[in-house]
Amino acid sequence: MPGRYQDIYAQSIADRETFWADAANALSWDKKWDKVIDLDAKPVPRWFVGGMVNTCYNALDRQIEEGRGAQNALIYDSPVTDTVAHYTYTELRDEVAKLAGAMRARGVAKGDLVIIYMPMIPQAAMAMLACARIGAIHSVVFGGFAAHELATRINDAKPKLILSASCGIEGSRVIAYKPLLDRAIEQATHNPETVFVWQRPQATAEMNDGRDFDWADECAAASPADCVSVAATDPLYVLYTSGTTGQPKGVVRDNGGHMVALHWSMRNIYGVSAGDVFWAASDVGWVVGHSYIVYGPLLAGCTTVMYEGKPVGTPDAGAFWRVISQHGVKALFTAPTAFRAIKRDDPNAELMKNYDLSCFEALYLAGERSDPDTLQWAERHLQVPVIDHWWQTETGWSICANPRGIELMPIKYGSPTVAVCGWDVRVVDEGCHEVPRGKIGALVAKLPLPPGTLPTLWQNDERFVSSYLAEYPGYYATGDAGFIDEDGYIYVMSRTDDIINVAGHRLSTGAMEEVLSGHQDVAECAVIGVHDDLKGQVPLGFLVLKAGVNRPDEEVVAEVIAMVRDQIGPVAAFKQATVVDRLPKTRSGKILRRTMRSIADGESYKTPATIDDPAILPEITTALRDIGYAREAAGN
Repeated sequence: MPGRYQDIYAQSIADRETFWADAANALSWDKKWDKVIDLDAKPVPRWFVGGMVNTCYNALDRQIEEGRGAQNALIYDSPVTDTVAHYTYTELRDEVAKLAGAMRARGVAKGDLVIIYMPMIPQAAMAMLACARIGAIHSVVFGGFAAHELATRINDAKPKLILSASCGIEGSRVIAYKPLLDRAIEQATHNPETVFVWQRPQATAEMNDGRDFDWADECAAASPADCVSVAATDPLYVLYTSGTTGQPKGVVRDNGGHMVALHWSMRNIYGVSAGDVFWAASDVGWVVGHSYIVYGPLLAGCTTVMYEGKPVGTPDAGAFWRVISQHGVKALFTAPTAFRAIKRDDPNAELMKNYDLSCFEALYLAGERSDPDTLQWAERHLQVPVIDHWWQTETGWSICANPRGIELMPIKYGSPTVAVCGWDVRVVDEGCHEVPRGKIGALVAKLPLPPGTLPTLWQNDERFVSSYLAEYPGYYATGDAGFIDEDGYIYVMSRTDDIINVAGHRLSTGAMEEVLSGHQDVAECAVIGVHDDLKGQVPLGFLVLKAGVNRPDEEVVAEVIAMVRDQIGPVAAFKQATVVDRLPKTRSGKILRRTMRSIADGESYKTPATIDDPAILPEITTALRDIGYAREAAGN
């Protein structure tokens, strides 16, 4: 009914205890909570205090008890190994219980931490769930991460055991994981007692006697483990996100609030129910993989798809359509960069015509700003709602979304729609004063945050407070800038450090990127602020052109400059852009704007550990030098 979202949202803010208690009652608790929320807890209020629960039980055993044992829980689809495998809820539960038993037999107990360093194979999901089953805390590190970065996480997390595999596969390349893991353990000051290795046929890992054990052998010899009850406020996992100091931040996720929030989100945000097929095309190394490959879909009784491949090249730009059609996917969640890659290789979506997509109901985009051109391209060809939504590693689930399961609201291009239930989003200035509707400022969330968000950083309350709570007292600082319009729609324009100051005018690089991406020949783009002696900063654009564009670069550059002047105005001082073959990105698809800015301004920079391909940075440096920048840039 019209306005249904407004009524439900208002209740979630005015009567949060009743709202979230109702949501929590849909799940199974070993002991109900004493308090829905403890507002006096430090450093932030805590949810479901006194409650006892097990996340793995709710994700697997509860589904079997409710009659879904024979339903597919997980579909593994790997074009890089030409493999498709199905696991029912009963089969997945049994595999998880055996792995949990094997870890327990090697001394892992409730409260111990286990690092998971895995490719996109079913054993990665089993590893997470097995930890949750016995009350151990898991910390997934993106498979193939460099040895030094893995070592820093080993030192901070201090794992008792590491779960890994012999290799990962990137396109056609086999990447041996074990040498990277061995080097990381050598570099680390903390030494894990035990390593389990899943041997894949594409590469065999060499084992160290006394420390390394064959995963399959350990499980074969183990007795299945039952679920261990933990406090709702106990950690489920720690996920590291890059910190500005170079020291990674371990985002903590609790058991109770996380379970309640994700279960609620599946129906109300994504519009899926038990038995539906849901696909998050991400990686378990990122928060999306935690929330929406593993926990969210299984808590909701859905079938989840785990995809080991790329949007293009495995084998072509029709890969996503094939997966949707073959497995009956109802909703897909991926990053805009995946669709930009598809659009670049197949601009007219010719390959889509080869597949029956009648099962498909909605596409969700997140992880970076969704430029309207890409969103509209997907809308035009898929003929379903294409929904941008906004959240972060720290939040674990949506801050803003179009609540399709409650009420599909009109889509406004460039906006992830409205605040999700439980989120009291405001826009403030540097003095923490709310700004008028339509004016850009810092996007913040009034405390208390809803369930499922981070209660602290791993063994570092002080850094948690300084990173997220100190700048705007009483609020969580998202680090993003944007505005709220007259209808309550929220616009996330850029990271706060991507608001540039051009001769005293505060301008959003995101708004300029929207203009550039609207050019018919531009596949994707980025805008950064570079130093200017006269104006302080000026914007500089990077353009990746669509496949098959056969025009002089100078013509396209001149046209986008004219478009920015026309749509934003001369105040933007947008006068330079360069055409590049590709943009530097993290493995999760975020464009490395800060690194690009350092290169352009001639500052030394550190190659980000999360970069997908370090070889792109010299290409960017060369392109910048051709237009007069990057004279002294030095990376390491």
